[in-house]
Amino acid sequence: MAILLEQVTAVTMDPARPVLPCAYVVVEGSKIRSVDTQRPLGSFDRVIDGRGKVLMPGLINAHTHLPMTLMRGYGGGCDLQHWLNDYIFPAEDRLDSRSVLAGTQLALAEMIASGTTCVADMYYFCDDIAQAVDQAGISANLSRSLVCFADQNPTQMESWKEMEALYQQWHGYDQGRILVDVSVHAEYTSFACPRLWEQAGRWAADHSCGMQVHISETQSEHQDCIGRHGATPLQVLDRYGVWQNGGLAAHCVWVTDEDMELMARRNITAVHNPMSNLKLASGVARVPQLLAAGVNVALGTDGVASNNSHDMFEEIKLAAVLHKGVQRDPTAITAGQALAMATANGAAALGRSTGVIAPGKDADLILVDFTHPSLVPCHDVLENLVFSSCGARVEMNMARGRIIYEKGEFLTLDLERIMGEMRTYALPHIFPDR
Repeated sequence: MAILLEQVTAVTMDPARPVLPCAYVVVEGSKIRSVDTQRPLGSFDRVIDGRGKVLMPGLINAHTHLPMTLMRGYGGGCDLQHWLNDYIFPAEDRLDSRSVLAGTQLALAEMIASGTTCVADMYYFCDDIAQAVDQAGISANLSRSLVCFADQNPTQMESWKEMEALYQQWHGYDQGRILVDVSVHAEYTSFACPRLWEQAGRWAADHSCGMQVHISETQSEHQDCIGRHGATPLQVLDRYGVWQNGGLAAHCVWVTDEDMELMARRNITAVHNPMSNLKLASGVARVPQLLAAGVNVALGTDGVASNNSHDMFEEIKLAAVLHKGVQRDPTAITAGQALAMATANGAAALGRSTGVIAPGKDADLILVDFTHPSLVPCHDVLENLVFSSCGARVEMNMARGRIIYEKGEFLTLDLERIMGEMRTYALPHIFPDR
């Protein structure tokens, strides 16, 4: 199927031509065929009028926990450790396959409606998550989080076996739309078993997989690790080969200058989660310094339980303004840099051929309605996207050439059924006393 988007303002994220007014973008199958300022010859199965609209790459959420949508707003007002131990872990103990599926579907509906086309997820019940992703039509890097509180053979752990089964069933599915990463949950949830780190790193390298880890989210996590090992979380995991194939380091609030050098050298992406880090009072990652050190920086929402939204436009705006205030420098993070974190940088982090509107790239594209009063007038397209827009302004979501959401209608998900499943089963099952 060939689709022409005509007379649209294209924010390409391509440095060679970042903004193209009155552009013509042709999508054929799952790929972008051409990007030009002249109408291409030939006929098309569908022509979409882009006047008054901005076309940009679909947003990439590089760190989240999809099923935690079930816990939106639960346990607010706590720091990370109290929040986890007193609220989240007890609720997660009651999760089952059916509730995880419902929570994941709700998360994906929220993401799709606000412009996300690709995610990196770290959780368990991963087969249910993969099925939901498959149905929704977006792309995902999925990982089964590995936790170990006693020294044992990692390959005998149920979580390890689930990771291997997930890889066998889903890695490379639908021409790579679903990929499987390895995930060491964190140093503080596995320090009793360094063999896990060693074997996880080797397995990721042997299978050419990505790696997802929570890193230096809180000051106590960071300092406790130094107390145990004489090294930071990034550094001690590097000793055991966790980063030999690069990876995603979520949060990075307390990383050191030496950590940053290691990240640049090992091709480790820092996934900035500004809203979650502020809500849990974890601190503010030094993103301008990470960028200056040559570290790739992507954006993520974290789980909705600590955000409480999957709207990536919120993260883009916060990432742009937060560091201006902290650094007292209006140039600390530019609008272009903030958009790149949610598009091109995220694509690089997840090993995806997307994040840029250019021929040959995957056709992950969204249309933003720039006729809405909140986006008028428009003196600068990037400024409006970063500081004035929001997920509600997304009019169309196209994932790999397939339109999955348009003008408020979900084309791959049954929202009414999902909401019914949430009300009648998932929430009563997890919170029986509420």
